[in-house]
Amino acid sequence: MRALALFFLLFAACVGTRGARAPQRRPNILFVMIDDLGWKDLRVQGNADFRTPHIDRLAAQGTRFTNFYAAAPVCSPTRAACVTGLAPARLRVTNHIPDRWSFYDRPRRGKAPRRGREWGPGRSRDSLDKGQLTVAQRLKSAGYRTGFVGKWHLAGADWRTTDTSLFPESYGFDVNVAGNAMGGPGTFHAPIRLPNYEAGEPGEYLPDLLAQEAVDFLRAPRDDDEPFFLCLWTYTVHYPIEATPELLARYSDEAEPDMPTRYRAMVEGMDRAVGSVLAELDRQGVADETLVVFTSDNGQMPGASVAAPLRAAKGYLYEGGLRVPMIVRWPDQVRSGAVEATPAISMDFAPTFLEAAGVPFDAASFDGVSLLPLMERGEAPTRDAIYFHYPHYSYHGKNHMGSVIRRGDLKYIHHYDDDDHELYDLGVDIGERSNLVAARPREAAELRRALMAWLHHVDAALPRRYVDIPAGELPGDKRR
Repeated sequence: MRALALFFLLFAACVGTRGARAPQRRPNILFVMIDDLGWKDLRVQGNADFRTPHIDRLAAQGTRFTNFYAAAPVCSPTRAACVTGLAPARLRVTNHIPDRWSFYDRPRRGKAPRRGREWGPGRSRDSLDKGQLTVAQRLKSAGYRTGFVGKWHLAGADWRTTDTSLFPESYGFDVNVAGNAMGGPGTFHAPIRLPNYEAGEPGEYLPDLLAQEAVDFLRAPRDDDEPFFLCLWTYTVHYPIEATPELLARYSDEAEPDMPTRYRAMVEGMDRAVGSVLAELDRQGVADETLVVFTSDNGQMPGASVAAPLRAAKGYLYEGGLRVPMIVRWPDQVRSGAVEATPAISMDFAPTFLEAAGVPFDAASFDGVSLLPLMERGEAPTRDAIYFHYPHYSYHGKNHMGSVIRRGDLKYIHHYDDDDHELYDLGVDIGERSNLVAARPREAAELRRALMAWLHHVDAALPRRYVDIPAGELPGDKRR
């Protein structure tokens, strides 16, 4: 009986715990996240206007997800979700940092009126809570060498700060290059001057500079049994939309090409930079033992490109704002040349990395799930739905404040700033053109109940009446 009791105690301790598979050799992990890259902004995604040979090759060698979602339609919440495995609503990081009064104020003279400005935002943090354990900290404790290169944007409202207490090096990264509070670099042409990164001679291009920083990290000495975890979170292809003269000449002979043309050249520059880092893995002979992830933090910037047939872009809760490219390569582990349609989301990265590294974790402590069984064997995760919470107006001010549930092919959007709600069947209406709320009221009501229950479960901050929000809560001047 004692032996039987011991068996059940051991069994109970293992239930809900993942990551203990202990592969023969722990993989290196290269996590590439592009800024503002849309779902259709790669040739491998079916858009012949773009030249992305290195990313296309990566997709051919691994698994390409076609229903992958950023955790939010803007950058900072997605970044927080990626490193913690927790939903932005739970983290209370729900808008691009900092949220500003100008997103909610009445328009200045000559500006078109904005809807619903009687509503103000749900309260959102300007930094990632130091009490949250990141995947970098977990992997570092397990013997990984950790590095961060590029855009962090989780370090407070003052983009000029040099206070490293909120920079990547305070969240488990041994090395931090250019990760700070800034949402964009101001320019992609050297000399680059960021609060913690000054580099480049005139004519040099920031994507190439940061790619070389990533290569330098890969070349740094480390023990034979010490794997690495490297985040290359590029500032490109964020505004300002800039490319080198050489890249621009491949797309236009005009002195001042329009934004879509500049953007296509910029995407090719991104592809070239990422390709140089992938080539370094080949040179070192470690590509076969490296798990590579390539994705984006949200949909494309309006005006730069379109995600057709998806609707809308960055800042919107439609598919064009949320659905992003995602490619995974891990030779002899992840399926090669596969196209995976199972929905997945940014919170899935942290548990996936931990399971791949053989680091035990409590699956219930994450809002995401490990995608390893799906990537290796096509075994879809067992979860009821995917959720989003964006109780804000974006920088362009044209979106609705809302929350979303996707269950199966059905997607329900709950609006906070008006009485209009939306239900779409993505299986037949990927462009979200036919609102089914009136035609299928029972399903809409069921999804609404499930969404409200989830919001309560994660203690989501909801929009408030504009007049009730203290003036000092957001940067800028609150209208009177």
